Amino acid sequence: MERAARSSSGLTWLAAAFGAAACALAGEIGADSRWLAAVGAAIVRLGRIPHAIPYATAPSNGWHDAPALGQLCFHALEVALGDRGLLLAQVAAVGVALAALAVDLRRAGARDGAGAAVVLAVVAAVPATFFVVRAQLFSLALFPVLAAILRDDARRPSRRIWLAPPLLALWANLHGGVLVGAALAGTYLVLHRARRAPRSTAALLACVAAALVATPAGLRSVDYYRAVLGGATAATHFGLWAPLSLHSGLDLLTIAIGLPLLVCALRSRPPAWELVALVALAAMSVEAQRDAVWLLLLAAVPAARAFGSAGAGVLSHRTVVLCAFVPVAMLALGAARPVAASGGGQRLLREAARAAHGTPILADPVDAERLAADGTRIWIGNPLEAFRPADQRAYLDWLRGDARGDRVLAHVRVVVTLRGGEPQLRLASDSSFRELDRDAGAVLYGRR
Repeated sequence: MERAARSSSGLTWLAAAFGAAACALAGEIGADSRWLAAVGAAIVRLGRIPHAIPYATAPSNGWHDAPALGQLCFHALEVALGDRGLLLAQVAAVGVALAALAVDLRRAGARDGAGAAVVLAVVAAVPATFFVVRAQLFSLALFPVLAAILRDDARRPSRRIWLAPPLLALWANLHGGVLVGAALAGTYLVLHRARRAPRSTAALLACVAAALVATPAGLRSVDYYRAVLGGATAATHFGLWAPLSLHSGLDLLTIAIGLPLLVCALRSRPPAWELVALVALAAMSVEAQRDAVWLLLLAAVPAARAFGSAGAGVLSHRTVVLCAFVPVAMLALGAARPVAASGGGQRLLREAARAAHGTPILADPVDAERLAADGTRIWIGNPLEAFRPADQRAYLDWLRGDARGDRVLAHVRVVVTLRGGEPQLRLASDSSFRELDRDAGAVLYGRR
């Protein structure tokens, strides 16, 4: 079966290549990306990891920075290639994720056409995850790699399972999404591996727990994770933490593709550990849309298996090579195009910095990160969990257009907000501020 699987994976690999190439063509820089480069720059400048957000004036003392390596990586990319470096990192993360998924599908003996279909379905179901650059790109790359390691050990137990703890340790230094990976590894170890090898499984579990705190913050990493999970963004279900909604076009797309994928995965009768993980991730996805990608990536392999085992090759080697020129061309075009980003243009942001005269600026998350990356002081921004809970809630209220959030305006003289958003509509009727400038993406206000 393995030989047949290896000889019939051309479509699956082409689908993975098209997914990465589509990211190069359609990817853009989103919120929760540039702040990593700004903190990384501060680490390099100070020669140590700061315990407060260096570009914001709202109190953030006592912040424990666990994923500092991820911030240094973003800083290096920004210094070397600017925004194009961040986009290339996203393309690489998508490529690693889909390649790991393709390998997992091949080892599972899934049919080539089914494998290609689920790869494309996963990308289409959560385009905002695959095509928008965020800090989550590290988790996007590493989650499928971990899942492939666990499934490979379930099929053919070997010492390769010991790759999981160092992978999780690396992940912990890059992004807080490592908690999802550690939970998946723990589920596999407890529900599947412990029965046949209890002693080594206990050692693996200890290593997994140790990996979560193998960061510059040490045991304080626990405080970092607690702050992320208990922050105002998660508690109030704001932004990516919002539950799946029948009133959102993207959420409807996720449901329309993800639900059949989950049903097919359950039809294939996965082992107990996968079943528990799928049910848990489904519940998490309903609660927070940002978790849907983990459900889709885990469900892809059992969903493809529901359509039977691999048979003879669908495409000849020559056909695969010829078809591969298409994603290569797409990658080249993507590398040459201007990098898209939402928010205000550079001219407007420079005008905001001049109008502020060194005072902090209040801005929406995208523009706040762009200002911070350019060395301009902001009042508050990502990572939001680093600030006092009251300030977090006030900022989120302001972003929602809630009158309770207007108290954040007392701290600033200059405001940049997305054009047509709730904060902009409220500021337009606020007599204490006047419009100074605007462009296609944002509006600049100054205090009268």
